[in-house]
Order: sequence, then structure tokens, then C-alpha cells
Amino acid sequence: MNAEQLLAGFDAKIAEAKQRGDRMQAEMGTVSVSERSQDGQIAVEVNHLGNLVGLEIGPGVREKANLADEILRTVRRAQSRLAEAVQTGMPSIAGTETMTELVDQLHREYPEPEPQGFVDGGYAAPATDGSRFIAEEEPPPPAQPKPAPPRPVRREPEAGDDDYFSDGDYLR
Repeated sequence: MNAEQLLAGFDAKIAEAKQRGDRMQAEMGTVSVSERSQDGQIAVEVNHLGNLVGLEIGPGVREKANLADEILRTVRRAQSRLAEAVQTGMPSIAGTETMTELVDQLHREYPEPEPQGFVDGGYAAPATDGSRFIAEEEPPPPAQPKPAPPRPVRREPEAGDDDYFSDGDYLR
């Protein structure tokens, strides 16, 4: 085998790898997950990276006190389904080590959310406005000023002291 044949073989392998990478990137770009809240009033869409790319809020929930919590809960449910969506949306790498690693990473990044109302150790009642906010505390009393430190006592130079800078002051 000569050098030209060897280089042609490398070029073919590089072109094939680039083609696979381009196909995988195109497939990945089409992967997204849509999810609705339990009452159907909130709809979200996350892309293949788990980023929120779509949000619809129905008029019936716009004034809810826990609207942000509902949105986040719905986004987390959508993100937790990304691994499944990647498996079905990327057939070019199905069954490969790359797919296994990608799915494992997505499961680690976006685990299944805890059921609504779940609290470690038992059931928690839904938060009310009063329990969602931190109570304002009275401001602490103003700090008392610290007394000024005593002024250093200047010592008089000893008689016969010819060291001009003995007291640290050269501007006598």
C-alpha cells in the first residue's frame, strides 16, 4: 500500500465520520418534548438541551399564586422525558455506546420529578401565600459607635540623641 492509497483511505474515513456527525446533529436538532400541566392550562416545550423554547399559559391560571411553581414543575416533567425522546429521535446512533452515554447523561441531568405534594417524611399541604414568603423582621438596632482608640503618646527624644530619625519622624 502506498502513501496515496493510505491518505485516500483516511480521507474516506474522515468524510464518513463528518457525514455521520452531520446526520446526528440534524437528528438532535429535531428532538424536543412538549408537556402540559395537570389542569392543561400550561403548555411547555423543551429542546434537545433541556432549554425552554415554548410556553403557553391559559387565561384561567394567570392569576394563580403558584403559577411559577406550576410552570417549573411542567418544565421538569418535560425535561425528564428527554432521554426517551432522544432514543426515538436519533436512529442513526441507536444501540451505540454514544447513545448509551447520552441517555445516561440526560437521566442524570433531568431526573424524574417528585410527585406533586411529596415531602420527605410525609404529606405537605399546598403552600399558601402566607407561608411562601419570608416574614419581614424588624431591623436590628443601629450599632453603637466604637470609641476611638487612644492616641499614641509621643515620647521626647533623649538628651544627646543624635539619631535624627529615632522617633520615626523625619519632619521635625
